[in-house]
Amino acid sequence: MVYTVTLNPALDYVMRCDYVGSEDINRAKSAEILLGGKGINVSVVLSRLGIPTKAIALAAGFTGHELERLVQAEGIETEFVYLEHGTTRINVKLFAQEQFDVNAPGPEVSDKDIEALFAVLDKLGEGDVLVLAGAVPGSCPEDIYERILKRLDGRGIKFVVDTTGEGLLKVLPYKPFLIKPNHHEISELFHDDVKSTDVELIEKYARKLQEMGAVNVLVSRGSKGATLVDETGAVNSEGIAKGNAINNVGCGDSMVAGFVAGYETKHDYRYALKLGSAAGGASAFNDGLAPGEQIWEVYHNCFEDK
Repeated sequence: MVYTVTLNPALDYVMRCDYVGSEDINRAKSAEILLGGKGINVSVVLSRLGIPTKAIALAAGFTGHELERLVQAEGIETEFVYLEHGTTRINVKLFAQEQFDVNAPGPEVSDKDIEALFAVLDKLGEGDVLVLAGAVPGSCPEDIYERILKRLDGRGIKFVVDTTGEGLLKVLPYKPFLIKPNHHEISELFHDDVKSTDVELIEKYARKLQEMGAVNVLVSRGSKGATLVDETGAVNSEGIAKGNAINNVGCGDSMVAGFVAGYETKHDYRYALKLGSAAGGASAFNDGLAPGEQIWEVYHNCFEDK
C-alpha cells in the first residue's frame, strides 16, 4: 500500500474571471471547490492510475470533514487525524488576466495531535511506501519529517520525500527511496547557479545527494523536463509532454505519483520516469489533476518507447 501524509491540506476555491480590478465588484464566471495538499494530490493521481493508496492528513473543523469527503469520493481510503481546534484552510486560486493565489494559514497543531499522527503511522510495515510531501506548517515541529523517518526506520518501508531546504537534508541519513528537488532547490542546497539546461551539473549534485543518503534523485527542470539519477548510477532524462499547458498546480505531485506508480508496477526506473513525466504533463493540460485515461494517452503519445 502507498500511504501519503499531508500536514497542511486545503480546500482550493478556484474562481475564473475575465478581468479583476479595484474599480468595481468582480464577478466570477465559474467557481468550484477542489481538494488540495501535496500528499493528497499524490494519492488522487495514484488512485486514478489504479494504485491502492491511503491518504493520511491533519485536518480540522467542517472544512476538514468536507476535504475528507472529497478524498473518499475519489475512492481513496483515508485516516485523517482531527485537531482539537481550528479549521482546515481554504486557499483561493483566481484565474483572470493573470493568476492570483492566496493561501490561508493552517490550524494550530499540538503535541497531542503529533502523537496521534505517529500512532497512525506506526501501523505501517514491510513493503509499504510512505510519501511525505509539502512544506511543514509553522505550527508543526520543523523536524517532523526527520522524526517520522527516524521512528519508522528499519521496518522495510520505502520513503518518498518531496520537501526542500534543511528539512530535505535532515532526512537523507534515513536513505529515502526517492527525493524530488527541482533545479532551483538544487541551487539553494549547494549554493550554486544551476540552470535547467545543465544536465551535467544537475547529475553532479544529484550524486552528492546520493552520497548523503538518497537512493534515487529525481530533479524536475521546468520546461526542460526531468532528470533521474537512480540507485544503479544510471542517468535518464525526459522532456516535457507536448500540449497546451494551462495549469501549474499539482504537476509536481502528479510526477511523484506517476513515478511511484510506474516503479511499483514494473520495478523499472526508466519506465517510472516516463510515467511520472506523463502524469505531470497531463495535469498541466487540465484545470485540476489529470484523469487516469489522459495520463495514459500522454504516456503513449509522448513517452512510450516506439
